[in-house]
Amino acid sequence: MDARDQQFLEFLVKSIVDHPEDVKVDRKVDEMGVLLTLKVNPLDMGQIVGKKGSTAQAIRSLLRIVASKQRPRHLKIIEPEGSTRGKGGYVDRAVEDLNL
Repeated sequence: MDARDQQFLEFLVKSIVDHPEDVKVDRKVDEMGVLLTLKVNPLDMGQIVGKKGSTAQAIRSLLRIVASKQRPRHLKIIEPEGSTRGKGGYVDRAVEDLNL
């Protein structure tokens, strides 16, 4: 099984956040493709989503490039309890499943 997408996502996110030791990326493969699940420290959630979801969209675009020759990818960003990012609007939708 090729896990370059998982390694890339972990490297990328650890480079962005203030608490890289708390970054966890899980990878599951099924008939629908690959699901990458990202968990970060609650204080880093705003950095991952970005203003109006811009960082999350950029991460999604980069993953699409890395995985262009493989199965379809899906990225799910798990919002941790106590997250410090603002609630409402476009940002909340960016945290849900991002189809790659």
